[in-house]
Amino acid sequence: MSQTALHRRERLRARIAPQVAAEARSSPLDITEIRHFPLREPISGNRYSLLRIKTRSGLVGWGECGYDPNADFNALQSAWTGKPAHAYATVPPSTPFRAALDIAMLDILGKVTSAPVYRVLGGPTRNKVRAYGSPRAEAFPVAVINLPAPVSRNQGKAYQNRILEVVDAIPDDRDFVLAGNGQLTPGDAASVARSIETKHPLWFDEPCSHANIEAVRKVSGETVMPLGFGEGIDDPGVFQALLREGLIDVVRPDIAIFGIHGARRVAALAEPYYVAVAPRHSGGPVGTAAAIHLAASIPNFFIQHVPAPAAEQDRAMRREIVSPDVETNKDGFLELTKTPGLGIQVNEAALEKYRAS
Repeated sequence: MSQTALHRRERLRARIAPQVAAEARSSPLDITEIRHFPLREPISGNRYSLLRIKTRSGLVGWGECGYDPNADFNALQSAWTGKPAHAYATVPPSTPFRAALDIAMLDILGKVTSAPVYRVLGGPTRNKVRAYGSPRAEAFPVAVINLPAPVSRNQGKAYQNRILEVVDAIPDDRDFVLAGNGQLTPGDAASVARSIETKHPLWFDEPCSHANIEAVRKVSGETVMPLGFGEGIDDPGVFQALLREGLIDVVRPDIAIFGIHGARRVAALAEPYYVAVAPRHSGGPVGTAAAIHLAASIPNFFIQHVPAPAAEQDRAMRREIVSPDVETNKDGFLELTKTPGLGIQVNEAALEKYRAS
């Protein structure tokens, strides 16, 4: 080989060596792009956020979290571009988009392995997912009764009678959840629980604020009605404290806060106490798809809430942005998806149509 050819080869090697080294350090699952889609339902005004993450290999994953107008998306891009999509367990709790990141990464892992997310996580633990809807969601066999907001502290007999009238109107063959929304004092919550416990609700949801353990203890000590908590809880330690004290019968991690992996950790905390899991969910259909995979991957799942907007326009939006329609129930159960990842397709044109301003 001539000296000229040798020199040219050396120059070429020097030029491509850094590129080869960089490619050796990179992975097909490294994240190369993250997009954010804040959405708003046209009638209810309900808001939630979707993330689309793309890897070096071209795989795309979708995730959902709550809408936070103050969340710094640029910081998210800077922190996660270049990181591997299989690192869902390393998402810090302080990241506002942690649930969406977690769900989107698991969506990608399912596609890489050609398996539904629940199979990646060791499931399925069941063949269908029991579900219930929001108030007025007649399509679901399980009803939700929202307690009327108290006009003052320490409600009297008239308030108890009003609630009894609503409960008595429910057919005897229909289960229901009593939702207190954390608005009652411990004394009022205990009185309501004693009045309704013979009607056998599935549980009394957020009967009072969970911030004061002694307040929750008062309600728990005066009724046999199961109690559920989870609204606003973003720290698994809060669930651990309620479990350790025997004050909670249904743990309700919010999938828009914890994602799939985080909610599974809360479910694992509850399992030794024989406590059921009924995840909170007030977002969109990507969150519903994630909730189905969560339910099919844990042994102590109980029932899943599905947001059911009252307005047809809102329901049409949900069907438009995600296919297939994962929110349609059959006899009160949601079907497991069989295709890889979350098992859904997202219509990006519809995301632009319903983008929150």
